[in-house]
Amino acid sequence: MNASKEYKLGSSYAWLVWSIAVVFVIFLFNVQTGYAILNNSVAKTIGLSIDQIGLIAATYTWTFAIAQMFSGALLDRAGSRKVLLPAIALVTIGVFLFAFAQSFEMLLLSQIVLAIGSSAGFVGAGYVGGTWFGMAKFGFMFGLVQLAAALSSAFGQTGFDFALSQWDWRTVITGFAIFGVILLVVAVIFMRNPQPLESSQQKPAQFIQSVLNSILEVLKKAQIWIISVQGAITFGMILALGVVWGPKLMMAHGLDERSANYATACLWLGLAVGSPLINKFSDKLHSRKKPIIITTIVQLVALVLAIYLPMTPALAMIIYFIFGLGNSGHMLNFTAAADNVPPQLIGTSASIVNGSMFILGGILMGLPGKVLANTQESLADYQHAMLVCLVALVVALVVSFMIKESYPKAS
Repeated sequence: MNASKEYKLGSSYAWLVWSIAVVFVIFLFNVQTGYAILNNSVAKTIGLSIDQIGLIAATYTWTFAIAQMFSGALLDRAGSRKVLLPAIALVTIGVFLFAFAQSFEMLLLSQIVLAIGSSAGFVGAGYVGGTWFGMAKFGFMFGLVQLAAALSSAFGQTGFDFALSQWDWRTVITGFAIFGVILLVVAVIFMRNPQPLESSQQKPAQFIQSVLNSILEVLKKAQIWIISVQGAITFGMILALGVVWGPKLMMAHGLDERSANYATACLWLGLAVGSPLINKFSDKLHSRKKPIIITTIVQLVALVLAIYLPMTPALAMIIYFIFGLGNSGHMLNFTAAADNVPPQLIGTSASIVNGSMFILGGILMGLPGKVLANTQESLADYQHAMLVCLVALVVALVVSFMIKESYPKAS
């Protein structure tokens, strides 16, 4: 196919390119989920200490966060094909290194390679939605990406548990790597930009300078910082509850482990349901700011109920679903950020918002544990520890009032 050819926006080919990008997101999300589930087995096989397990996880997080700052600008300047193809290749190589790792150093290298490749995944899929379907549908298409990612998080662990009941961890991870090769081949054949980019003619030094200029141009905007902080706190809440503290809080309420895990899955289901709808809600209100404020309040109320109400399995599932539904409001932060930059910088704005979400999200995930240290981990102890999350959401609510309305005015 001719790389310089122009394609029709919203066509069947646009859906094909977008689907490849979304499958990449699901692929890397499951790889990330895999390490969280497999780290104990991996540690026993390779002989890792607790400190080394923690260092590997921290190395992935910070490498991802640093690479994330550049991935969006690269997408804006080079387009989806020149960024996502190497990204898929890097993730696949990282998975192979993971599957065949025989030492701590090789495992650490695998996570660095994985993190660099993964940094372009979620933002890349959002970028593809904006460029292939037009800026008017950017938020809705990004919501569909989050729908796929959230469903993957909700059901991925069950799939992993089943796979591990049939095969050892190296076989399972090797299977992922083979899938990555297949995805790369498909992407090489079909992944295209809807139209040629002017930057493709730039010399390397000019290209690097243009990438740095894009990042600086976006970072100069005060609203981007405000939007990023507000989104980072609310996204940090879904990470903190969905990955670590959600099931622990419910078990402190007296629920068994299975019921607590089912309730936690409802966080992701709520996020999955809300993500494609939140931009429709924004359009109905003709506002970005109001839905962000409303959904933050919903999360705050739901979390208060989850912490202090006596829990049954059904009530826990309902409250967590409502929290996840409210948490879908953080997808509007990407849309609001895109409203504040020229169309050619949507990838840069998305990566800066997403990078801040993971940096602050990682911090918020760890704070309740600091409060719980040296306690009996009773319900009262958990209620005290989760005050950190409540305070964070109050801060997010205050910051949301500082966001300037950016909903496009009717022409």
